[in-house]
Amino acid sequence: MPTAPPPSIDAAVEAQVFWLRFQKEIAVALIIVILAIVGFAGYRFYTSRRNSTAAELLGNAKNPHEYQEVIARYPGTPAGASAYLLLAETQRNEKKFAEANATLQMFVDKNPEHDFVPTARLAMAANLESMGKNDEALAIYQQVATKYPNTYNAPLALISQVPLLKAKNRIEDARRACEEILTKYRMPGQQAEGTRDDRMETVWAGEAMRQLRSLKPPEQPKPVPAAANVPAKPPALLAAPTAASLSPAAAPTPKARKPR
Repeated sequence: MPTAPPPSIDAAVEAQVFWLRFQKEIAVALIIVILAIVGFAGYRFYTSRRNSTAAELLGNAKNPHEYQEVIARYPGTPAGASAYLLLAETQRNEKKFAEANATLQMFVDKNPEHDFVPTARLAMAANLESMGKNDEALAIYQQVATKYPNTYNAPLALISQVPLLKAKNRIEDARRACEEILTKYRMPGQQAEGTRDDRMETVWAGEAMRQLRSLKPPEQPKPVPAAANVPAKPPALLAAPTAASLSPAAAPTPKARKPR
């Protein structure tokens, strides 16, 4: 039975020569790899420790000054982002609506991909409503509903438009907003043809139905009265003479002259 030939001596010699020629480069590459692994592990440890410290500090924060401290000391951390939202909520409760919106705008600018950006935008719109800036609030509601259609903020943005549209007497726009909620944000369920609708209604669908019932029905064109199609009766002087008026009996009898 044939056996595998022993390794060639030339191959062993070549490997030894390769190592002797490039041992420094190989050693440097190994050191770089080891340092990269150590550095990455250290960074992960530092980031985790920093995030943990920031979260602990945020958990103990109770007032605007302490929220601002978290923002200043731990920017770029999840706790730092959350501190913006908590600070804005505190400012809103103190009726500092402009300051709250400035804080929320900073949150959006520094965390444009954060999951709570749509929520922050809705909070800004609510603050604008409180300041009487309904046009600006309506614009933000419309932007959120359009830009984030697959989030829970979209139906909230739509239903928030309805009172503002009603105040502007834009009844049809308000009706369309409610119908869009019923079309897009109603939970699907079992529905077979010819059977009753068993789909579940979300809280937004229920509110949309309530708002729809409060809206005035669309104006229908007024029907034209039947009398309007009948030509007006002509004046007596212009009316065609009747048979009775043409008969000799109906003609006036001339008075006889008295003899002189």
